[in-house]
Amino acid sequence: LLLLSKPSRFFIFGSYRDYGVNEDDDNRLFIESLSDLGVSVETIKMTLMDQGSLNDAVSDLLCLSPRLTRSLSDIVHHKTKGNPLFFSRLMASLITEGLLQFRLSCRRWVWDEESIQSRKIPDDVAEFFTHAMGMLS
Repeated sequence: LLLLSKPSRFFIFGSYRDYGVNEDDDNRLFIESLSDLGVSVETIKMTLMDQGSLNDAVSDLLCLSPRLTRSLSDIVHHKTKGNPLFFSRLMASLITEGLLQFRLSCRRWVWDEESIQSRKIPDDVAEFFTHAMGMLS
C-alpha cells in the first residue's frame, strides 16, 4: 500500500461507445470501481456533429472560409457520419496520404475531392483505428 502525504493526481483518457455495452463490461466496471473508491471521474459525452458543425470545424482547421470547405466537409461528413473521433483521424490520414495538403504556391490548403470520395475506409471507427495502428508498424 502506497501512502501519499500530499494529494496526487492521476489522469486516464479512454473512449468507448455507451450503446451496445453490457452492464458487466470491463470499462464500465472499472469506471464504477474508481467512483466507489472516491476517485473523481469526469465523463464527457461526445455527440455526432451535423454537417454545419463539421464544416465549421474543417473551416477552422484549414483557416479557410466555410464556403470554400463545404465540398470537402460534405465528403468527410458522409464518410464519418459526424463522429468526432472518426473525423479527426480521417483528416489526419488525408494529410498523411497527401490527399489534403498545404500548397505554398496558393498559400492555402488544397485537396483531391475525387480521390477522397473514392477512398475506401472502414465503416466502424474501431476498424479504422485498428487499420491506422497497423500502418504504424
